[in-house]
Amino acid sequence: MSRVGRGPGPSGTGGDAGTDAAFTALLEDSAEELYDSAPCGYLSTMMDGTIAKINTTLLQWLGLEREAVVGRRRFADLLTGGGKLYHETHFAPLLRMQGELRGIALEMKAADGGRLTVLVSSRIKHSSGGEPLLIRTTVFDASDRRAYEEELLRRRQDAEQARAEAERAHALAEEARRQAEETRRQAEADRQRLADVLAVLQQSLLPETLPDLPGMETAVHYHTASPDQLGGDFYDLFPVDDGRWAFFLGDVCGKGPQAASLTSLTRYTLRAALHHDPDPGAALTTLNAALQGRRTATGDPEYCTCVVGILERGEDDEHTTVHLASGGHPPALVLRADGRADYLPTPGGLLVGVLPTAPVGTAETVLAPGETLLLYTDGLTEARTGPTRDSLYGEEALRAFAAARAPAAPQEVVTALAGLLESFGDGLDDDTALLALGVPPPPAPAGTGAV
Repeated sequence: MSRVGRGPGPSGTGGDAGTDAAFTALLEDSAEELYDSAPCGYLSTMMDGTIAKINTTLLQWLGLEREAVVGRRRFADLLTGGGKLYHETHFAPLLRMQGELRGIALEMKAADGGRLTVLVSSRIKHSSGGEPLLIRTTVFDASDRRAYEEELLRRRQDAEQARAEAERAHALAEEARRQAEETRRQAEADRQRLADVLAVLQQSLLPETLPDLPGMETAVHYHTASPDQLGGDFYDLFPVDDGRWAFFLGDVCGKGPQAASLTSLTRYTLRAALHHDPDPGAALTTLNAALQGRRTATGDPEYCTCVVGILERGEDDEHTTVHLASGGHPPALVLRADGRADYLPTPGGLLVGVLPTAPVGTAETVLAPGETLLLYTDGLTEARTGPTRDSLYGEEALRAFAAARAPAAPQEVVTALAGLLESFGDGLDDDTALLALGVPPPPAPAGTGAV
């Protein structure tokens, strides 16, 4: 049987014998050599973190000697200050509880003082009796991601420069004009490719779809203010145990790659915290500690507003209890079945990540059949309105808009608000996320259909 891509040689032979021999030699690597020279870092540690084994790849990345590491240093000693704090307060405890963690973003320190951005996955190996023996860890170099973001920015600048050159070329002769038009079309194509890439990156920071929530209806909408910038709004909805679902929505500071990185950290931290302890207030406290650790490591102010909630179906399987906690986020809005629309205040909550210990505002409500809870980011209420765009839309206008449509199912509310966002035009200069959760109304009695 011939190899793919190569026909049989003369007299039925498989081709160049020298090439076959070279290919066969490539397959003779030992398992130890494959481990030691892998394209990623590997290390094994005792349960206290002491390094028992480390491959050459990781040693070369960090500029360290094996003798100075094995048996002498712990895994946490290879991390930066912020990474070590996060490892001790979150990574190590979660690993012991779950037995495995994947794709955690950390920074490692090299011998020359440099920093290496990495993605870390760890798993605990157990004995046949179930006792934890050691921790196996894989380290991937994530510095290319940062270089990739810089390359995207460079491509955008190139596209803008090409467009400017095309505009100046319009004054030339017909042949020059045709050449300039071709250049302009190429520049537009580059810009569109950049916008497409940014759109894909933006979508990777959000759930592809909302899961089906038993006995409830959901709807979501994300409005991107600029196709040329990564936004910082985020949301999520997922089960935490039988009968309870967690959700959150928020807005990180800044725009672009830094905001995207912060959004990714925020979503992962909240998900992990809520799976560990489905308490909205505790989840925000955990997130505050994570952002403080990152702030210590980078020196940059990194914070967000966020509202976190837990849904519990009632014993009658009709009503749903909502437990909310907020860190400086705009209040949720409830559209009642009797036609009212009221805010659900969470006073006292402070921006998450600003202070070492941030207060959290809490609230609780019950959604009856036909009632909807609306969460939103401040891009909606801070949209500029009026002839001169000098007024903010505001929370009172939003309440009146919702009251005029109550009662309404989640999809009706989100569709109406999506139209409102479009009507703001250039007065809407910030990304906006909407998340609506509601209990369906009871079915109409038989024989009461519309005339």
